[in-house]
Amino acid sequence: MDLDSVPTRRPLPGLEAPRDDAPPPKGSGRLHRARAAVAAALPGTGAVAGVLLALAVLGAMIGEAVLIPSLAASAAVLHHTPTLPTAQPRTVVVAHLLGAAAGYAVLAAAPSSPWSAALAGGLTFAATSLAPTPHSPACATAVVVVLQTPAPARFVPLLFAATVMLVLGALAASRLHPAAPRYPVRWW
Repeated sequence: MDLDSVPTRRPLPGLEAPRDDAPPPKGSGRLHRARAAVAAALPGTGAVAGVLLALAVLGAMIGEAVLIPSLAASAAVLHHTPTLPTAQPRTVVVAHLLGAAAGYAVLAAAPSSPWSAALAGGLTFAATSLAPTPHSPACATAVVVVLQTPAPARFVPLLFAATVMLVLGALAASRLHPAAPRYPVRWW
């Protein structure tokens, strides 16, 4: 086989062929995009982790589990989509309180079970849609109430305080990072 019969790779018209010995232009490539993504995610990640750690400390101090999955999901909503209606302070706080109310209402009518937890989640979805305060993590609050049956006099004030802490954490993160969208879009 001679070398003339081997096809060679030619660049497409209008495109310069990449050279193995030349470094990629500054500001391009996967590494640059990865660094930019990490730099953009750090402020929100720090704020979410900080608020969740504060809730864990609060829970440890008072001997009550304050850090529940629905609050972690709410923190993600607040920091990933701070301008959406589902992330606004009224929506977050009221939706979680509606979720707790739905959970306790179901517990008053039925024993704790996966069936009643599912019903409480559905009732929360309906209540938050009608309110209108749609915030899907609040459905998990109702499920937690039904499955863990916390004392309402202790759980509801803690839930309220925790949601306010989430909102204040999102507010602080949006003010500390100049490129972040302003949070909240509206308070009420």
